[in-house]
Amino acid sequence: MYAIVFANVCKGVAVSLILCGANAHAQNYPTKPVRIIAAAPGSGGDVFSRQLAPHLSERLRRPVVVENRPGANSTIAATLAARATPDGYTLYMGDVASLATAVSLYKVTYDPTRDFAPITLVATTPQVLVAHTSVPAMNLRELIAHAKKHPGTIKYASGSTGTPGHLTSALLAQLARIDMVHVPYKGGGAALMAVVAREVEIASLSTTVGMPQIKAGRVKALTVAAKSRVAALPDVPTASEAGLPGFESSAWFGMLAPAHTSSTIVDRLNRDVVDILQTSALQAWLLAQGAEGITTTPREFAGFIKAEIAKWSRVIEVSGARIE
Repeated sequence: MYAIVFANVCKGVAVSLILCGANAHAQNYPTKPVRIIAAAPGSGGDVFSRQLAPHLSERLRRPVVVENRPGANSTIAATLAARATPDGYTLYMGDVASLATAVSLYKVTYDPTRDFAPITLVATTPQVLVAHTSVPAMNLRELIAHAKKHPGTIKYASGSTGTPGHLTSALLAQLARIDMVHVPYKGGGAALMAVVAREVEIASLSTTVGMPQIKAGRVKALTVAAKSRVAALPDVPTASEAGLPGFESSAWFGMLAPAHTSSTIVDRLNRDVVDILQTSALQAWLLAQGAEGITTTPREFAGFIKAEIAKWSRVIEVSGARIE
């Protein structure tokens, strides 16, 4: 009996020592560089990560670097982040693709609701439909008319199967009753450059990804898939204005850590990221990208992810989207 009691005491002491060590680690955080894993270069997650990194570095007083892991609808990046040591030194700029749509399209090895510690939602960006300058259409109405005259000839790019860009263009085809060909690429940046290079005619992209090439005149914006016009693209009409109500779609991005990361660290990062996003400099930058900064508590972000999984699973089922 004494042996059992002694063993239990020792076990309790061991657990206490582990908890004390974890608490001490959390209180001293950070003591080394922090990395943010993002999907493909030029993707929305990459753009937001690189904008936040220097500001977060100032607050943490440690280098914050962005590490790109493109491919498979952002699930490669998500898988790496989910498997990382939960010590606060690996963060993930997640998106609707890897955290909501991928579970209905891929046999992913992670669970978005269990394998991450949500920190905060960062931003949402409406989708903008862009076309190569040679496409004989200056707006959505003209594109639809052109597509109906030439069924099955218009190719549209996306960052991967099941991404918001893919589902947005698929929704366009469904609502407008037009026949187009899907060409998936590795990331939104690659999809955009495919339009620039005239490998494809059009693409639906987040405004953050599409804005630089729109401003440079290398692609033309035909419509924004939003309820109202985007401040950064005031001359680009909504789909409803073009006579296609219901054509609305947005991408979202948020920061997470691996599951079991100390709540002390998660709360610290939540405060820092929220404060950064609420500064006038970041608000102005987000507005220029056509994005809306949206912050949450960790608990609110967790609930948001669950709701998005349910929403997009229904959309994917109806659209018939499949891995190609």
